[in-house]
Order: sequence, then structure tokens, then C-alpha cells
Amino acid sequence: MQGTTAASTTPIPGQYWQWRGHKIYYVRAGAKQPQRPPLLLVHGFGASTDHWRKNITGLCVDFEVFAIDLLGFGRSAKPKLQYGGDLWRDQLRDFISEVIGQKAVLAGNSLGGYACLCVAAQCPDSAAGVVLFNSAGPFSEIQSTSEPEALQSQIQPPKQPSALQKLVGNGVKWMFKQRLAQFLLFQYVRQRWVIRRTLEKVYLDQTAITDQLVEEIYRPAYDTGALDVFVSVFSSPQGEKVDVLLKQLTCPLLLLWGEADPWMNARERSQKFHLYYPELTEHFLRAGHCPHDEVPEQVNPIFRDWVLSVC
Repeated sequence: MQGTTAASTTPIPGQYWQWRGHKIYYVRAGAKQPQRPPLLLVHGFGASTDHWRKNITGLCVDFEVFAIDLLGFGRSAKPKLQYGGDLWRDQLRDFISEVIGQKAVLAGNSLGGYACLCVAAQCPDSAAGVVLFNSAGPFSEIQSTSEPEALQSQIQPPKQPSALQKLVGNGVKWMFKQRLAQFLLFQYVRQRWVIRRTLEKVYLDQTAITDQLVEEIYRPAYDTGALDVFVSVFSSPQGEKVDVLLKQLTCPLLLLWGEADPWMNARERSQKFHLYYPELTEHFLRAGHCPHDEVPEQVNPIFRDWVLSVC
């Protein structure tokens, strides 16, 4: 059995695809494999194709691998739109149809995981399988936490507030709907030291937080339109519930959890996935919110072997 290559921190040069009049950045590595599906890797909130560099080099020996910047992130265009699961679902579906040309195994982290699940559930002709890394998205009964929600929780009162807290909370919500407040908040969260501090909270292995990683998140936050994307992600209506999507899902599902994630209770959230899609495969890893980047030496072999066994 052929093993994966060692993970690399060197970004892979990419190219652009035009989608609905917007430039979309993507990376491709590895040769097409007639008997194996290609892989499509989708980043989380504020990240980009760069966040998959360790996985692309580790998997492209055995698979044709694509990674894409969602519209509004990374090197892709940042038009003023309403951002959400439906938009990114359509983007990924069309990318698979127009660029990849065959069903792919979609793999996503957090917000990107939710987008992948939307594609796999609602566009079954696009998905040979789906891999979720600490995937975001709400269940009907329980609201899970994603990156933007976790950030929002830092500026809002806790749940079950008193009357005074409710008053203050409503005031905070109103204030952050104002353009100046949105601008000031965005100016704060996109500073390098704030990015690093946030990563320190969600990575278990602090040595994985490098200057390169901080810079890869910092850089696109200063692109034209980045503020409008930030505001839209916070204010757009929630998409389809995860349990509804799981009921529609027909392809193989792999869950890879960083169980030290402070933004979601991985074990508790896992139970919900099992309830609605019991035939899934699952692994818990000693890592935080981004296990693909934090422990790629564990993730890549699990990912590879699962795809070869089910697809």
C-alpha cells in the first residue's frame, strides 16, 4: 500500500475560475486517477486554500486534489452579496461540474464543512463522499457554535440573561448593526495579534501557530470588500439545519473531530450526527478546531484510507 508524502508548509500556486462574473481562486495538485475520485478541500471562516497546504501535499500522491477559496475569502473575489450556505453550495456544485468534471469527495472544516454537507445532501450528483472536520451548522434542537458565532459570543452577554443583561444585549446587537461599529470591530479582529490570540484559543498544539499561518489569515482580511463579507456572514439568515441535510444525504460520511475544540463540544455534537446518520465513520483526534492543519500526520492517512475503502 502506497503511503502519503510528508506534509509541507509551502503554498501551492493556483489559478482562477470565473463564476457568475467573479474570480474564484483554486489549487490543483496530483494526477487524475481513473479508479479514484478527486478530492475537493474547503476552508473555514477567515481561512483559504493555504490552510490545506499540509493536506494537499500529503494526499496528492494518491489522488487528484483540489482546494478552493469560497467566494468572499482568500484570494477569491469579495463582492457585496448575502453570503451563506446556499451561495457556497452553488459555487462548489458548479466548480465540480465545470472544472473537476466528475463526482468528488468534498472535505470541509467548520463553515466549509457545512458548505460541503449542503452540496452532498442537496446536489447528490456532485458528491462521491463527504468528510467533515469540526463542521459548523445548526441542528434543529441545538444551535452549534461556528467561528463567527464564537466571535460574536465574546461581545454579547451569556445565555439566559437577566432583564438588565437582555437590555444591554439588545443594545449591543443594535450597536453592531451600525456601520461604524461594524468597521471598528472588523479593524480589531483582523489585527495580527488578535488573529494569533484567537488561534491560540482553538489550537491545542501551540507550535502549529506559525507566523505563516497568521499571515495567511491576515492578508485577505485587507482585501477590498472584506468588511462587507464579514458583516454579511454575521447578519445573513441561517441556512438549512444539519439534521435536515443529513436526512437527505445518501453518500458515505466521515467525521474527523478535534476534540479539544473550545467552540463546540465534539462528543455531544457527534451524538447528533449519529442520531440522523448512523452509518457514518468517525475518529476523535487530540487537536482543536482545525485538526487537518494541527495534526495532518494523523488526518491524511485516515482520510486516504477511508476514501479508498468506500469510494
